[in-house]
Amino acid sequence: MNPLTLGYSPCPNDTFIFYALAHGRCNTVGLQFAEPLLEDVETLNHWAMAHRLDVTKLSFHALGHVLDEYCLLQAGSALGRGCGPLLVTTAGKKLKNLAEARIAIPGRHTTAALLFRMYAPDCIDLIEMRFDTIMEAIRDGSVDGGVIIHEGRFTYEQMGLVCLQDLGQWWEQTTGHPIPLGCIAARRSLGPDCIDRIDTAIRNSLEFARANPDRCLPYIRSYSQELEDEVVKSHIDLYVNDFSLNIGADGLAAVAEFLKRGRAARILPHGDWPLTNAWNS
Repeated sequence: MNPLTLGYSPCPNDTFIFYALAHGRCNTVGLQFAEPLLEDVETLNHWAMAHRLDVTKLSFHALGHVLDEYCLLQAGSALGRGCGPLLVTTAGKKLKNLAEARIAIPGRHTTAALLFRMYAPDCIDLIEMRFDTIMEAIRDGSVDGGVIIHEGRFTYEQMGLVCLQDLGQWWEQTTGHPIPLGCIAARRSLGPDCIDRIDTAIRNSLEFARANPDRCLPYIRSYSQELEDEVVKSHIDLYVNDFSLNIGADGLAAVAEFLKRGRAARILPHGDWPLTNAWNS
């Protein structure tokens, strides 16, 4: 069997989870992985739609478009409470009518984009940008506001921006579920045994990171050089949790509800593919 191709983001939560797997520090249960490819999550979303990688990080929004090809793994996901995308603007701007506003989103197929479209379906002037350019675009007036993700949650106030709506909080209050942000998915064609072993390898990698966080730091810092150490730590603490180790029944219910609402909004395609490797899930 050829080495499995693997992609994930350079964000601290992903480099934390995958450090041990990428550096031969954990049991990969007989699997071999090619050198990981680290890219922005929207790039990975597009690659998944082109069926480029065997194992990949995805937005849950993108997962809804590729369930015929990929299944959700139990390990590696980012879900939680108090960790969702934020709709922000400059201080003093009201944005009372979002239908007339020009709003930046961090990629068409990100969870943040779908969540915002659910929250403000009448807002149609959506400008796709790389996530790390949105706050500056708001400040220079290129857009009226924007949906920020990742470390933006910790730094937007330093940029002189204010939060109009915590979209994760809106989701939690509306549905009662934690917000599903991103996941790790594997090609269905790899087969059930291989997919189960991939899941185990990722879980082993995360357990190593939890037990040896300091050994992961140089790798994490090599991809987050512009972030302060406290921001890196806060990022990992917020986005890596028990759902990351095992998405579980509560997590799967949240994902199912997210996809259901995306389909009801006619943004996601309908289909009967199961979420996970188990056909009876």
